[in-house]
Amino acid sequence: MPDLIPDEAGLRVEIERLKAEFPGTRELYREVCALLFFRHGVTPTANRLYQLVRRGSMSTPVAVLAGFWAGLREKSRVRIEHAGLPEELRDAAGELVATLWQRAGATAQDALTSLRDEVEAARLAAEASVTTLQADLARTESALGQRTAALLAAQVRIQELEQAQAAAAATRDAFEGELTRTQQVLRERDVALAQARTDFAAGLDRQRASTELAGTRLRAAEKRALLEIERERSANARLQRAMESAQQRAVREAERAQGEIQLLQTQVGDLRHQAGMLEGRLEAMRASHAAQAREPEVVRQKASGVGSAAQRAPRRAARQSSGPTKAAVRKRGAKT
Repeated sequence: MPDLIPDEAGLRVEIERLKAEFPGTRELYREVCALLFFRHGVTPTANRLYQLVRRGSMSTPVAVLAGFWAGLREKSRVRIEHAGLPEELRDAAGELVATLWQRAGATAQDALTSLRDEVEAARLAAEASVTTLQADLARTESALGQRTAALLAAQVRIQELEQAQAAAAATRDAFEGELTRTQQVLRERDVALAQARTDFAAGLDRQRASTELAGTRLRAAEKRALLEIERERSANARLQRAMESAQQRAVREAERAQGEIQLLQTQVGDLRHQAGMLEGRLEAMRASHAAQAREPEVVRQKASGVGSAAQRAPRRAARQSSGPTKAAVRKRGAKT
């Protein structure tokens, strides 16, 4: 009998109907065997039965198929041994049934062998797959453990970096505050230094102007003294007192200037060079004042030879000499 069924879809529909009609697994397999053999003319095999029914284990279709062939053989024997059949027909039917039985037995044995081979191959494949899956699982668990450890280390590192970043931010804020305060202090010092420079320059200008004015007045006094010395011998004593007074005032001015210079040196340390220059100028002014102090002596020596002309108008010369001197003293006191 052929193993191929022309109407495969119809066969499956009938099998589904049999599944609903026979809930028992053995009864269902037995009915499917009868359907294949008697209706479709296909020799049933255990593998084919299991593919169509898909119930129970492989031993169930094998046992049902063996029982089906045994029952079919018994039924065939009953029909063959029925009374009234000719002997020749009985022998031919017996041979036919024997041939069918041998073929069915060989086919069933081949199917069983093939099914066993398939089951063994499936078992070996399943064992290999399980071994592979176990190895993959072990590798996956190892990789997972490594990744978990790496993740924990990364989290610890992240926490350390966050703490370091917070500390760096706090340090940066502190440095920025300190820098701001330092810049403010530097600006205040720059303003104070600029003010000190301005004050020092103004004081230096005033001192220079005062010195120039004193020199101008001194030169004018010298000229007047040289012009009037021959006529004003009587005013020599008053002129001497005026010169001494002027010298004392010059000394006081020098001392006051020296005090101001020392005060500026105390307040502004980085202006020592300029203060040194100012001291040099003050020393020159002292030398000039000393020279001026020596000039009255020379004038007296020159005036000792001139007697008569100076005695003529002592009062007029005294008034003329004392007037400019008092005016110069008043102006110098006002500037001071």
